[in-house]
Amino acid sequence: MLKTNFINAADSVSMIKDGDTICTIGMTLISASESILKEIEKSFLETGHPRNLTLLHSCGQSDRKDGIQHFAHEGLVSRLIGSHWGLQPRWMEMIANNQVEAYCLPQGQIAQLYHSMACGLPGKMSKVGLGTFVDPRIEGGKMNERTKTLGDIIDVIEYKGEEYLFYNEVPINVCIIRGTVCDEMGNLTTDEEAMKLEVLPAVFAAKRYGGKVIAQVKRVAQTGTLNPKSITVPGVFIDAVVVCENPFEDHRQTSSWYFDPSYSGQLRVPQNTIEPLEFNERKFIGRRACMEIYNGAVINLGTGIPNDVVGKICNEEAIADDIMITVESGIYGGVQAGGIDFGIGRNLYAMIGHHEQMDYYNGAGVDITFMGFGELDEEGNINATKMGSRCTGAGGFIDITLNAKKVIFCGTFTASGAKYSFENGKLTILQEGKIRKMVSNVAQISFNGKLSRAKGQEVVIVTERAVFELVPKGVMLTEIAPGIDLKKEVLSLMDFKPIISKNLKIMDKDLFKNGIFGLKNKMVKK
Repeated sequence: MLKTNFINAADSVSMIKDGDTICTIGMTLISASESILKEIEKSFLETGHPRNLTLLHSCGQSDRKDGIQHFAHEGLVSRLIGSHWGLQPRWMEMIANNQVEAYCLPQGQIAQLYHSMACGLPGKMSKVGLGTFVDPRIEGGKMNERTKTLGDIIDVIEYKGEEYLFYNEVPINVCIIRGTVCDEMGNLTTDEEAMKLEVLPAVFAAKRYGGKVIAQVKRVAQTGTLNPKSITVPGVFIDAVVVCENPFEDHRQTSSWYFDPSYSGQLRVPQNTIEPLEFNERKFIGRRACMEIYNGAVINLGTGIPNDVVGKICNEEAIADDIMITVESGIYGGVQAGGIDFGIGRNLYAMIGHHEQMDYYNGAGVDITFMGFGELDEEGNINATKMGSRCTGAGGFIDITLNAKKVIFCGTFTASGAKYSFENGKLTILQEGKIRKMVSNVAQISFNGKLSRAKGQEVVIVTERAVFELVPKGVMLTEIAPGIDLKKEVLSLMDFKPIISKNLKIMDKDLFKNGIFGLKNKMVKK
C-alpha cells in the first residue's frame, strides 16, 4: 500500500530551496498552514535560508498578524505576486519602501491561472484588467518604483480583432495547502474548512512543473475509512504531510475562532440568534445601497461595507430568501462573517470552489455587485486599490466589476475623521473628513469608468450624503441626504463638477429609522 511521508513542520522547510517559487492557498486566515509558515519564518530569521523566494498567492492571506505575514521579511521574499494585502500591514510597508518586487494581479485571474498551468498552457487569456492599472500600457500591476523598472508579466494580445490580456505562467516549485483530515496514503479532506478555495488546481499546477506539495492537517485517519467523494486532493499528489501539533493556535478555522460547524456546513443555527447591526453611517450607506436590489437577483458582496453591512441588512429586513447572496470565495446564501473573517458565512445553501466562482463572475457576470471605493473622478474611474503609499491591492474587485450587470460602490463621501449625526430624520456633518475622495484624477484605475459607460453598464455610487450614477457624459448627482447643504457639503468638497440631475431627489426619510426600515417595499421593481 502506498503511504505518504509524514514529517514535522520544521523538516518541511528543507523541501524549500533558495530562489524557489512558493504558492500558498488560503483566504484571510482561512486554510492558512500556520505550522509550516511559522517554521519557514523561523528558519530564515535563524539561518538566513530559505531566501529570495517568489511568493505567489491569489487572495489576501492574513489577519494583520499571521498567514503570509510570516513571509514579510526583506530577503526571505524578493518577488511578490498576489492580489490583496489590505490585512497585511508588513507587506504594505515593504511594498511602499521598495523592499520587494511587487506585482498585483486580479484575484480570480491568479486562481484560474493555476488551472491553465495545470492543463499545460503557457498562461491565461482574459479581458479582465483591460483599462485598469493591471493593463501593461498603464501600470502592468507594478505596485512600487522598484518593480516599474522590471519586465511585464502580463501581455496585451489580439485575437479575432479583439484585445485581451495574457497572464503568463508562473512555474511553482512548492505548493503549501491545508486540509482537515488525511489518511495514511495522504488522501486529504477539507470538511471542516470554511472555504473550498482552489486547492486542487494549484496542486496540479505545481505537479506540472515538477513541484512539491506540502499539506498541513489536523488529524490522520486509517486508509479506506474516508468517503472517497470527500477527498479534495488524492494522496498520490502530496509529497509530505505535517500534522499540526497545536491546532487551537495553528489550525484555526478562521482568525476569530478555532472551529464553528455552522461555517463549514455541519450545523445550522437559528437565524434569530444573529445580532442586528448598530445604526451608524455604514449602516445608513448600506441601507440606501440595498434599495438597488430587486427580487430574484444574484448579488455579490465585496469587502468593507458590502460584506460587513449589506448582507446583514438583507437578513434583518427579511429579504435574504428573495435574493441569492454570493461572495468571491464561492459561498451562496447565509449570513457573512465579514471583517478579518471575510469570505465565510453561516447557514450557507451552497459552497463551490473559489476558481469556479470566478468562472461565473468573469463569464455570465453577477446581477449586482456591491463594492467599496477610495476615490472617484469625473470620468467615473474608481480607485479601490492604492491610497497614497498604502497598497491594498485588487482582490476580486477587477474580476467582479468588469462583467457585473450592475455595480454599486459604497463608501463615505470623505475619509479620515468624519463624524455624523442621524437625528430627527436628517444628516448633520459634525466633523468633516480630512481626505477628499471625489478627485480630478484617481491615483490608480481599479475600475475604468469610460469603458463602463461605453458599454452601458449600470453604476451607482452611494455615500452617506449623496448618490451618483454613471451616465454617458460622466458622473451625475441624483440624490442628497435631508439636512445636507448641496453647495457647502457636497459640491465644494469635490475636485470636479458633477452633472446635476434635473430631478435631484432627497434620500428616503425611512433610511433614518431604528429597527426595520421597510426594505421589502423599497427595492427596485423588475
